[in-house]
Amino acid sequence: MELKKTVMSLADACGVSGDENEAAELALSFLKEYTDDCYIKNGCVVGNFGERCEGKPHVLIDAHIDQIGLIVTYITEDGFLKISGCGGIDRRLLLAQQVAVLGREKIYGVICSVPPHLSGDEKKVPEFSDICVDIGMTKEEAEKIVSLGDRIVFLQHCRELEGDVITGAALDDRCGVAAVLRAVELVGNEKVNCSYTVLFSTQEEVGERGAKIGVYDIDPDIAIAVDVSFALTSDDSEIKCGKMGNGCMIGVAPSLDRELSVQMMEIAAENGLPYQTEVMSGETGTNADRFSMNRDGVRTITLSIPLKYMHTPVEVISLADVENTARLIAAYIKGVK
Repeated sequence: MELKKTVMSLADACGVSGDENEAAELALSFLKEYTDDCYIKNGCVVGNFGERCEGKPHVLIDAHIDQIGLIVTYITEDGFLKISGCGGIDRRLLLAQQVAVLGREKIYGVICSVPPHLSGDEKKVPEFSDICVDIGMTKEEAEKIVSLGDRIVFLQHCRELEGDVITGAALDDRCGVAAVLRAVELVGNEKVNCSYTVLFSTQEEVGERGAKIGVYDIDPDIAIAVDVSFALTSDDSEIKCGKMGNGCMIGVAPSLDRELSVQMMEIAAENGLPYQTEVMSGETGTNADRFSMNRDGVRTITLSIPLKYMHTPVEVISLADVENTARLIAAYIKGVK
């Protein structure tokens, strides 16, 4: 598996919450290289490994497949598209962005921006009601291609920076998807003392909805939620953030299984894998919150890849963190008792 190529191709696929088909189909094509028992159900990608049997745990390994984006709410008389957000969109970032509108065909546009010469208040962050997308069409032309409810993505493809660092618009959480695929490859056909299911879940960015229905259907004993978390930047605090390049962030929280957290740290140390501890005081804000409360409860842990500039078109990660997260997952699966 070419990890960089896999991460970048996944991140460049379109998959805004509730319309993840393109990204899901791509992820499924990768998963089919490792198991014949894989499919898409309720929009989520599912892959099963090993036979479930009494006395052996069943492990769920999840990463969400959806990304933040925009949705078309109205077409004005002048042909501009009114929009709203899908997921945690920061409105400060929107003006003058290039976008792709996923209508009956993919078309391109720009988010309107008032020139500074004409702006009355440069510090004001516009409301969604004040924001439009210019696709260069009349209303009649637009209505032939664009429907209300069509998704919009930022037109920002993955790029390589220095070393093993890459930037892109949907690394949250396609780098997690890639880490899970890499872990499956590392486990390979080795005989392990568990069965496990891979889940690439939908609609995490709008309330962990795919995780909730996925975990109910799969009903695991143990769940690993692979996501991203905040990497330290020049304007933030070391107390709140991990450090990019320093390994997987192992979650510790009241809503997570403490024994699993300690076990993951021990496995990382035994295998010479760098890791960081991510302490959360309540819920995690990830799919783990849905997994831990499934049915009569599931032992749950978060493993997070440090990421800079979350929920922007220029998210940044280190591929070494993706690889080390995958190696930690694989080591855990190989050592399950």
